[in-house]
Amino acid sequence: MRRGPLTPFLFLLPGCVILGAFIFYPMLQAIWLSFTDYNMIQDANFIGIDNYTKLFNDDLFWKVLGQTFLYLIFVVPALVIIPIFIAILVNQPLKGISFFRSAYYVPVVTSMVVVGIMWKWVYADTGVLNYLLESAGIINSPVYWLTSTSTSIFAVMAVTVWKGLGYYMVIYLAGLQSIPSHLYEAAKIDGANKWKQIIHITIPLLMPSIMIVTIMSSISAMKVFEEIYVMTGGGPLNSSKTLVFYIYQEAFEKLQMGYASAAGVVLFLITLVLSIINIKFMSKKEDAVKG
Repeated sequence: MRRGPLTPFLFLLPGCVILGAFIFYPMLQAIWLSFTDYNMIQDANFIGIDNYTKLFNDDLFWKVLGQTFLYLIFVVPALVIIPIFIAILVNQPLKGISFFRSAYYVPVVTSMVVVGIMWKWVYADTGVLNYLLESAGIINSPVYWLTSTSTSIFAVMAVTVWKGLGYYMVIYLAGLQSIPSHLYEAAKIDGANKWKQIIHITIPLLMPSIMIVTIMSSISAMKVFEEIYVMTGGGPLNSSKTLVFYIYQEAFEKLQMGYASAAGVVLFLITLVLSIINIKFMSKKEDAVKG
């Protein structure tokens, strides 16, 4: 076939069809349903902004939204910072280092259901964590990690961080291996220690990777679901429930698909705004480093 101006678009067509069918159409359908009273049993009737009015007057919605932002505040910094130092550790030219890289990555490829069940055993009243803390004299009695309103969400956060470390480590590792080694050699000759090399060479040159990790971890934290579903079910007393779990319950347990769609649209808008802010902020940081 003769190449013409439409040739590139023909190559893009299969991908666009898939994105349209599985991403954009469901998204538009969800936006439409958010203005209806659809409940999976009766036909959808247009009700205007009633779902949004109900949503913003729902105290539980504001509670789970606050807990979602709490998740974001604690999880994202951990998933941005800790994997950098793990990547630096496994980037050393040591014998058998491939084993440690694989070991850190194992939680990433492990099913969240398996991870959730395993950590429920760890967090149990008579589990490993309480045993170790009591043996060390740190606590005198078992801590009810998953059944206490003050600790449940933080216990789930720790699992999210533990499972995600290896994934973001790989992103940083790729960035580290693109940094020219002569920069470290020159810094060493100038008398810079390891810490100064990390601050003045590694971190600035990893800014593109840090931006990617920040955006990806923020989106993941906003839509966390599996670990909450497996470990706490949103309890006790909704203390570990986040916005996605709230949407799931409204849609598939209460069959309020229209109302759940409205909550989903709000989640989408919040995620979009956070992503734009992250991109703008990290781009300024990257420009400052280059300048």
